[in-house]
Amino acid sequence: MARSCVLALDQGGHASRALLFDAEGKVLAHAERRIATHRSGTARVEHTAAAVLRSLREAAEAAIEDLPRGYTIEAAGLATQRSSIACWDRGSGKPLSPVISWQDRRAARQVASLAPEARRVTELTGLVLSPHYGASKLAWCLRHLAVVKKARREGSLAAGPLASFAVAGLTQGHPCLADPVNGARTQLLDIGRGDWSEELCHLFGVPREILPQPVPNRHDFGGLEVVGRTIPLTVVIGDQPAALFADGAPNDHTAYLNLGTGAFVQCLSARAVPGLLRSVLWRDSGRTLFALEGTVNGAATALDAVAKQLGLNKVRVPRALPAWLDAPDEPPLFLNGIGGLGAPYWRAGFRSRFLGRGDAGQKMAAAAESIVFLLLENLDRMRAAGTELRTLRVTGGLAQLDGLCQRLADLSALSVERPFLYEATAMGLARLLGGATQAAPAKFIRFEPRSAPALEARRRRWQAAMQEALQERQKKRPG
Repeated sequence: MARSCVLALDQGGHASRALLFDAEGKVLAHAERRIATHRSGTARVEHTAAAVLRSLREAAEAAIEDLPRGYTIEAAGLATQRSSIACWDRGSGKPLSPVISWQDRRAARQVASLAPEARRVTELTGLVLSPHYGASKLAWCLRHLAVVKKARREGSLAAGPLASFAVAGLTQGHPCLADPVNGARTQLLDIGRGDWSEELCHLFGVPREILPQPVPNRHDFGGLEVVGRTIPLTVVIGDQPAALFADGAPNDHTAYLNLGTGAFVQCLSARAVPGLLRSVLWRDSGRTLFALEGTVNGAATALDAVAKQLGLNKVRVPRALPAWLDAPDEPPLFLNGIGGLGAPYWRAGFRSRFLGRGDAGQKMAAAAESIVFLLLENLDRMRAAGTELRTLRVTGGLAQLDGLCQRLADLSALSVERPFLYEATAMGLARLLGGATQAAPAKFIRFEPRSAPALEARRRRWQAAMQEALQERQKKRPG
């Protein structure tokens, strides 16, 4: 008798991954295909849309070809970067624009002009008014890309989240559908109603008729045709929310930190808190889960930017960083605005800078430490709003740095747990697909709080310096 498994597709900023999980949560096969990121100036960040589709398809094909005999793939799920967008042909699924990354800020001026409507945007979407979200990027495509303009005139244009583009490009019939998690990150979805907002579409200049049909996260998204098989695609979600389900249902007393290209901290909550996002975590026919979320735009991207600024070898930095973090010498401070200063401050043009002197290793340690300091600002707001946290669970590439995990524990006074499982997003997808039903509870490496007076003193100096820098910027604004 054939045994069942599920296929998890994880499309991230650097690569697309495909993993096959059995009922015990074991990875039967996996494959990865890298994608290129194209940067222009300080604001534009793109991926070639066809290359993103190709990477997903090739990763799925390679994983399935390595699948041991005797298994049937029951279902597939897809997790993507939430705020990235694309435009495509509604009939064929072919791309009409690049995939414009969530990191991209090319439409910052348009967003700034909408400042009088910022409070209303937050009421409807749970998000702060920001060029990182999809609406202003979609409006930019409508204004500047000739092929997009032509498709709109001809009535063949579809535009929306990266996830919707991937569904259209990979499945039979090219359905035009948007799940609520990724749809919400366009900043055009009324998260209370779960439908596109005519008010927001008019505000940003994005016609509702080009947007995909909103559907739940669990839905018949179509059939993936891979290696002669047709696999039902039944779950589509964002990469960060998927990771919260890696060990089953999210815990009310745990904050979930994903430390990758950017760093994100989420906890279950239906309330709104100033400076933090109110994000859709999951929606199906029976329930909607919301999360409080803080975002740090410059995590791995900040380390890459500082390493480049210092002229360091890109290959050497990841190997050397653990020792730099453990060095006894006091690092300088780094005010980290790489990619725009995110939660809870929200300053798009904040100038990054070092305060104090140090060699290259000390400056890299300071850049890494700034990620921790920014995450703590968000955690403090969550706890001040009444969220009772007992544990921090960390995943993502930077979570492998023991020095970062220990700093999080020391400054938060909470236990930090890092799963042995690296692919939390894919495992979360497997759980949501109904696979991994017999998986054993996750195992963790734990970091317990300890006394760290020097670190605490650096954080206080960093907080004071950040407030001073924000006040200086406020004074320089005209009017």
